[in-house]
Amino acid sequence: MRAAVRAAWRIGTGAALRGRAGRPLSQAAGDGGGAEGGGGSGSREAVERLVREHPVVVFMKGSPAQPLCGFSNAVVQILRLHGVEDYRAHDVLQDPDLRQGIKNYSNWPTIPQVYLNGEFVGGCDILLQMHQNGDLVEELKKLGIRSALLDAEKDQEKK
Repeated sequence: MRAAVRAAWRIGTGAALRGRAGRPLSQAAGDGGGAEGGGGSGSREAVERLVREHPVVVFMKGSPAQPLCGFSNAVVQILRLHGVEDYRAHDVLQDPDLRQGIKNYSNWPTIPQVYLNGEFVGGCDILLQMHQNGDLVEELKKLGIRSALLDAEKDQEKK
């Protein structure tokens, strides 16, 4: 995991502002490409239903129990560090239409993609930045999720 996290950190992104590249969904549209119309798994409507189905949604390669790429694994590990276990994960390798549809929907070319409360946050690099600068703790708090790292800090202070 360390190698994946280091690799993700090195990639970085020029688009990140205060550790977030996401925009409200109303601003996330591009030209839509093949994700517009229709009711398939990659349609804009289907993708929007998925991102809004739960406060924390991750589109990844593989599953949380068995991530199939280092970046997806890093996202799972970051969420685990914060004690976030109740989230929806969608394996884009199982559905090519969804894989392209989510890229079109967010106007973001890579997987994994993380959504908090229906809002696109970014990929592994953005989530890692948010974790490192403390923004993720604050964003989780807005969702009513207390980061496990806060409890770990309290435990350290008691020692």
